[in-house]
Amino acid sequence: MANESYKTSLVGEAVARSAHSETRSKTNGQRSNLWKALGPGILMSCAAIGGSHLVWSTRAGAAFGWQLLGLILLANLLKFPFFLYGQRYTSATGESLLAGYRRHGMIFVWIFLLINILTGTINIAGVAMLSGALFAGYGFAGASVTHLTIGLMALCALMLLLGHYKLLDSMAKVIIVLLALGTMVAVALAVPGSRIMSAESAAPSPWTWTSFAFLISLLGWMPAPIDLSAWSSLWIFSREKQTGHFATVKETSIDFYLGYVSAVFLAVMFVALGALVMFGSGESFSSSGIAFSNQLVNLYAATIGDWSRPLILTAAFFTMFSTTLTTMDGYPRSLAACCSLIGDLSVQRFRQIHQAWILISAVAGSIVVLLFVKNLIQLLTFAAVVSFVTSPILAAINYKVMTGSNVPEVDRPGPFLKLLSWSGMIFFVLMTAGYVYVTFFRGA
Repeated sequence: MANESYKTSLVGEAVARSAHSETRSKTNGQRSNLWKALGPGILMSCAAIGGSHLVWSTRAGAAFGWQLLGLILLANLLKFPFFLYGQRYTSATGESLLAGYRRHGMIFVWIFLLINILTGTINIAGVAMLSGALFAGYGFAGASVTHLTIGLMALCALMLLLGHYKLLDSMAKVIIVLLALGTMVAVALAVPGSRIMSAESAAPSPWTWTSFAFLISLLGWMPAPIDLSAWSSLWIFSREKQTGHFATVKETSIDFYLGYVSAVFLAVMFVALGALVMFGSGESFSSSGIAFSNQLVNLYAATIGDWSRPLILTAAFFTMFSTTLTTMDGYPRSLAACCSLIGDLSVQRFRQIHQAWILISAVAGSIVVLLFVKNLIQLLTFAAVVSFVTSPILAAINYKVMTGSNVPEVDRPGPFLKLLSWSGMIFFVLMTAGYVYVTFFRGA
């Protein structure tokens, strides 16, 4: 399509911009617009710090002690460039990452759309169900997890339809700070009474074919599915609309690093909580949502002290609620972007489609919750596995887009990022092949 279509559709939603970041930097002069640029990267962190941390990181520490900490750090490192490309591409070119997909062929937009229709509904339902299960811990007599979950999804949809990006951005920054502080306090309090140093608590090895499915589930959401890279790209335009400032490559890099480092740090903290509090307890996790959340809170309270129950419950609930809120915006936003690109629609039409997808996602998520209310862990496992096996595809497209001729040479990946990108793609392919082998051939 003509270049003009990139500027008039959602993906170029503000104005036509110069593609070279240095020009924008000179125009800005010496003014500090960093605060105005902060937001999309932190929002991505909010979306990431949910199921991957509270469920998979905690379970990793609970089942295997500290053994999987290195794998978790490796996953964060290998996914790093593909998340970075989402924001860097937009600040360097003035169009969204999904517009870059279209530059290289509409087939890539269709691939992203189909993957997100599948993963979006499942992931929204999964994180919302865990939010509802945790919310039930406050003692709402007569209210089922199903009703609470559907109510929370309806609340998130209403908040997004009325408050839009501004509300989402404001809440994310507060939640990240409170969550980081609360988690660090919980870890510090857990150290004195931990079982991790006990001689009789010998950890089983996670490096077996039997544990491979768990490793894939852990990696799928660690720190988040790669399709979230498109969210932060789109959020840059919403942040610009809110502040009147379109972030430079340097500013978006700082915003991204703050969010990503926060997600990595909290992943380590949740592994620590699982290792220090749950490891060696003899407890096994239930697949039921409310049972799982009760186990989580009860085990923490048993070690740290019963007084900590409200602290742990509140930290866990707000972790998942923030994830639910951001996924309820991110998936519909990226789906609406794909529809706008495929139909070459106006910005106004994108906003209408975005609102429609929010409502559709809430309804579809509610249906999934009704079907899987007794099998939370099974639902989260399926969602995480789907997210991982699609990682090689989305990672390859992101790399192709970021190395395209329309990206200023100074902003393209350098030798280190290229090496890291190829290492990540090879790792994703090998692990996916291993999962296929374990699932379909090893037991045959």
